[in-house]
Amino acid sequence: MPAKQERRLRVGVLGAGQIAQAAHFESCTKAVNADLYAICDVADDLRERMAITHGAERTYSKYDKMLADPNLDAVIIATADAFHVPASLRALEAGKHVLCEKPVGITVEECLQLKAAVEKSGKVFQVGHMKRFDAGLQAAKSFIVNEMGEVIGLKAWYCDSTYRYPMTDAVQPLIVSSAKAKKPSENPKADLRRYYMLAHGCHLIDTARYFAGDIVSVNARLSERAGIWCWFVDVEFASGTLGHLDLTVQVRMDWHEGFQIYGKNGSILGKTYNPWYYKTSEVDIFREADGATHRVLGADGHFYRRQVEGFARTILDSTPMEGADIDDGLASVQAMVAIARSVESGKTVPLADVEGGV
Repeated sequence: MPAKQERRLRVGVLGAGQIAQAAHFESCTKAVNADLYAICDVADDLRERMAITHGAERTYSKYDKMLADPNLDAVIIATADAFHVPASLRALEAGKHVLCEKPVGITVEECLQLKAAVEKSGKVFQVGHMKRFDAGLQAAKSFIVNEMGEVIGLKAWYCDSTYRYPMTDAVQPLIVSSAKAKKPSENPKADLRRYYMLAHGCHLIDTARYFAGDIVSVNARLSERAGIWCWFVDVEFASGTLGHLDLTVQVRMDWHEGFQIYGKNGSILGKTYNPWYYKTSEVDIFREADGATHRVLGADGHFYRRQVEGFARTILDSTPMEGADIDDGLASVQAMVAIARSVESGKTVPLADVEGGV
């Protein structure tokens, strides 16, 4: 790994559960411009074990005490979805920058409340849509912005596999749990339709928005058969681009994720891998100008580490944000809610009209 820079962001991670263990602790320790300064979790056994394993300088059992630490620059919210907005609000009130796991919230109203708080705080707020730090997706975005011209159509798919856990268990660290861990009042997986949309749909929606811009409305269909949840969603983008999204959980095949984009001056075909392989997407960019296809070499596929480094650059160096901001996070939640309402009604649903949660 490259040597650490002299000036680094001191990060505290709230929550020592699966996503923190699999992604955020390592990302902070490996990032060239950030350090894992603190870990906060109510479970004493889990917190202390993670601090020893990853070398955190400080540990806290109470969130407010971590936020009161004057040496802490920023927090990563790595808790269950239901805690994202309340934890983000407290961090902003304490004057800390925030990187919040996706989805940023679970209702439109709480996301709007958070948006107002972010704008009032003047702090950097980034949503953990780490796929924006995939070098393959970044190459596609650069081509769209600089060369493709008008984008005519976009198809994107995110299909979780029945073989996901045998694959991820082999490459992730052994996840440590604790009986003392804080959990939401309701089991997030009790309603799988809702859980799958929040956990996976937000990735698909953010990828589509990253490439084609704001979504105006959606028309969605859902099939729940044979233990498979399959959403097909027709999307109207503000740009006039036609869109179609496929969210299917769980497909009887390997992990299946990718996109096709058709434009005035070329086309793009992308294949994305399970994120825990840390493998950059294979993205073929066809340029009409030279009649050839180009593929970026994506040797660095640690999207979570690159996400932390981008977050730190925005804070330390005032560089433009490369990741998703609060508006992106809000729009993702609005789109998920609109998809749910469209499934219920069988009609096209404008994002501007939705309220409540999935």
